[in-house]
Amino acid sequence: MLCSWANLLTFLRLLLAPILVWLILSTHWWTAALVLFVAIISDIFDGKIARKMSQATAFGGLFDHATDAIFVSSAAWALAQLGFINGFLWILILLAFAQYTLDSKALSGQSLRSSKLGRYNGIAYFVLICVGVGLQCLTLQILNPILHWAALALIATSLVSMGDRLYSLIKLRA
Repeated sequence: MLCSWANLLTFLRLLLAPILVWLILSTHWWTAALVLFVAIISDIFDGKIARKMSQATAFGGLFDHATDAIFVSSAAWALAQLGFINGFLWILILLAFAQYTLDSKALSGQSLRSSKLGRYNGIAYFVLICVGVGLQCLTLQILNPILHWAALALIATSLVSMGDRLYSLIKLRA
């Protein structure tokens, strides 16, 4: 079902992505935190609503994950523009999602196949953005180096996750 309450919540998060980017680049930290809060609430409830209303579909899962990838990679790009995190992370998030989508054959209507590390990375991307915005809200810039190192750790775990997916695909085809 293309137009469902769950997909509307997901769409709201997609609309919030450019707003969050603008807020971060404009250093409107408290408003950015509010937008993040709304986005996270929408992410928590879109799947629950889809399942409760028997509207869960392969498209809805793909739309949800694509929106998450766009949302967190956009925010990571904005934080990178301000020098808080490595500028490679946002690209890696998009590449990891593209691999995840293609590997799962989601474009042909199949459900996404997640890995444990990939799921943890997906959550960690949101956490990194929240911590980045939160540190600025609380004027704890002295802790910004932690943000930098956390982003580097996420780059490493994302590369490991992508390598593991590639290895599994090669092994499956052999």
